[in-house]
Amino acid sequence: MGNDTGVPPTSHRAWFSVNRLSRIVLVDDFEPWRSYVRSVVDDHRRFEIVAEASDGMEAVRRVEELQPDLVLLDIGLPSIDGIAAARLMRSGAPGAKILFLSENRHSDIAEAALNAGGHGYVVKSDCAHDLLIAMGTVLQGEKFVSRALDEVPIL
Repeated sequence: MGNDTGVPPTSHRAWFSVNRLSRIVLVDDFEPWRSYVRSVVDDHRRFEIVAEASDGMEAVRRVEELQPDLVLLDIGLPSIDGIAAARLMRSGAPGAKILFLSENRHSDIAEAALNAGGHGYVVKSDCAHDLLIAMGTVLQGEKFVSRALDEVPIL
C-alpha cells in the first residue's frame, strides 16, 4: 500500500532503478483520462506505453498481440467491461500484470476486479498520489489497493 509521503515504501524503491523499460497497454474509453495517464507515465521514463485501447475487446486483442508487462485497465468499457476483459487477458497474456484504474469506490467491485486477475486497484481520484507507486508495486509482483479502499482484502 502507498503511504502519505508520496515516496514509495522502502520495499518498493527498487523498481525505480530497473534498467529495462516496462511495456504498458493503457485502456480507458475516456480520451482525456488516457491523456492524463500518458503524461504521468511518459514523465517517468521507466515506462513505455506501447498501445492504447478504448473498449474491452480491443484491449484484449492488443494485450494478446503485444504481451505487455502491465495493463492499466478501466472497468467501465464498451463491448465488454474491464473485469471480463481481465479474465480473457489472463489466458491470452499470462505474464501481463493488470492494474485497474477506476472511479468505482465500491469494495465489492474492487474485490471482483482482483478476483478476475487484477494485481492492483487504484481509484482514479487517488492516481496523482498512487499511480506510479501502484505500477511499481504491481510490476514487482505484489498487490496494491488504493488508500480509499483499505477495507478490500488483498488476495
